[in-house]
Amino acid sequence: MIDYFAIFLTHGLIVLVCWRLLAREDLDDPLAAPPPAPGKSVTRKRRGRDKGRGGDV
Repeated sequence: MIDYFAIFLTHGLIVLVCWRLLAREDLDDPLAAPPPAPGKSVTRKRRGRDKGRGGDV
């Protein structure tokens, strides 16, 4: 048998999260700061592999 409480709880939380995301002030702010430029950061794993000290084989 389906546990209706579990279904209601999970779907209710999903609706709550969507509601909170859509109600954010910075979504409608035309003067919001732009996101940082992509491609500038290098992960530790990649740095170690570039130096020859690890990584997946």
